[in-house]
Amino acid sequence: MGKFTRISILLALLVFTLALAPIQPAVAATPGMIVVNWGDTLFSIAARSGTTIDALVRANGLPNPNFVYAGQRLVVPSGNTIPNAPAPAGQPASAPINGNVYTVVAGDTLASVASRFGTTVSAVMQTNGLYNPDFIYTGQRLSIPGRVAVSAPQPNAAPAQPPAPKPAPVVTASDGKWIDIDLTRQTMTAYQGSAPVKSVLISSGVSWHPTPIGRYAIYTKITSQTMSGGYGAEAYNLPGVPWVMYFEGANAIHGAYWHNNFGHPMSHGCINATIADAKWFFDWAQIGTPVITHL
Repeated sequence: MGKFTRISILLALLVFTLALAPIQPAVAATPGMIVVNWGDTLFSIAARSGTTIDALVRANGLPNPNFVYAGQRLVVPSGNTIPNAPAPAGQPASAPINGNVYTVVAGDTLASVASRFGTTVSAVMQTNGLYNPDFIYTGQRLSIPGRVAVSAPQPNAAPAQPPAPKPAPVVTASDGKWIDIDLTRQTMTAYQGSAPVKSVLISSGVSWHPTPIGRYAIYTKITSQTMSGGYGAEAYNLPGVPWVMYFEGANAIHGAYWHNNFGHPMSHGCINATIADAKWFFDWAQIGTPVITHL
């Protein structure tokens, strides 16, 4: 038997074996989801699931309708699909936390999260201070714009009060210095008695790492230090944080060189300001200067 004849027979056997290999149907991951199998295309998935390619692309935020991969989980849009279906075992629940905070699960994109809650990618980015619309991570918590936060009941909680008018007469000395931090407007204002001296934009704590509300006082001033903390995806290590003034526990007013999104919550509870603004307040305030934070 010739060399080319043997090769032809081997190729024929290979083709025959592949032809007999069973084609696995799509396996359901959760209600309203499928797992992509080898050989699937977006067209075949859409046809099999009774939907369209465009609907699959929108529901899953797919950048390329010509590319899916084996093992990928896809949301299948339909009238019966529940947006917050139970997550696969071992993954975080996809239900919002405290009403307006959503925990990202595997397979989420910013586009699919925005679509699920009837908002836009740009609105979610602005609310959370995100810079890259193509990057979110499993376990990340996103504030959803337009949804009303529902906090768990607190024992002996005081009834909700409307925001107090400004300036609030909280400093007894008519000529004393004090700092007003408005967490709603994201501003920090230096007062001399009742007269505002300087007001700047700041970034306070995000909703799951809130800035404490109340009356405090600066108790330590440090020109520069390394700040680190958090865990997992939220871990951080920031050397050379400038013009630090602690006013309550580990919460401080300080300069921030790692973002320029002032006017929006960004921190783990501290008050971020531009380096120039933080230095001005550092030079102006003394140990004991009152700090009032409020909504």
